[in-house]
Amino acid sequence: MGPRTAAPALRLTGLAKKFGTHRAVDGIDLTVPSGSFFGLVGPNGAGKTTTLSMAVGLLRPDAGRAEIFGTDVWADASRAKGLVGVLPDGLALPERLTGREVLCFTGLLRGMARAEADRRADGLLRNLGLDAAGRTLVAEYSTGMRKKIGLAAALLHAPRLLVLDEPLEAVDPVAAATVKEILRRFVRAGGSVVLSSHVMAVVEQLCDHLAVVDAGRVVAAGPLDEVRAGLSLEERFVSLVAGRSPGARGVEGLAWLAS
Repeated sequence: MGPRTAAPALRLTGLAKKFGTHRAVDGIDLTVPSGSFFGLVGPNGAGKTTTLSMAVGLLRPDAGRAEIFGTDVWADASRAKGLVGVLPDGLALPERLTGREVLCFTGLLRGMARAEADRRADGLLRNLGLDAAGRTLVAEYSTGMRKKIGLAAALLHAPRLLVLDEPLEAVDPVAAATVKEILRRFVRAGGSVVLSSHVMAVVEQLCDHLAVVDAGRVVAAGPLDEVRAGLSLEERFVSLVAGRSPGARGVEGLAWLAS
């Protein structure tokens, strides 16, 4: 992993996307500093997954620009994708391969020598508690195991940036602690992480920078303490999205639940 550079790990400029008449992402501008652990939070339907998909080259935007360490994701896709490891939402995996075969195949696709791909795959499987699962077909994996093998695939080529959509969803607490430590070490070594999560405690625990997205727009962004503005992240989040998102307006009219 190379030294930090002046270029941001990720820069989004005027990013926009519509599905039919629905504007899922409405001109997002966002800068992720190099070497940061950056959290992306927002209510369901806020546009987080769509934004991240466009940011890493999985979904073409209607307008705007995405750059990874100064490399345009769409103008120079090959170079940009070599700089980033991605764990997308709803990751599809080859069901008839074992976990180890998935990682080795991923390494070969990345242009790695077979021996190096094997070595890295073994290390990732061991550290993520997937030694036995490495010999099991992916078709038999639980949701949490799929998340872990997806993370291993994202890390395999030693990227400079990781973009992770709900990486700890359905992962048991022991494995989650290991994943968190791997990500912290990655950042300490000079890497950058963008993490999307609905779990505010995880974001507060891991992230040093944060963006809150609502209705396809960034409503707050910056260092974590600056965005929190003296509140807990959950309190600040609710204050930013209250009145615009279902579930943020309190509970009423359900007296019958107590009958």
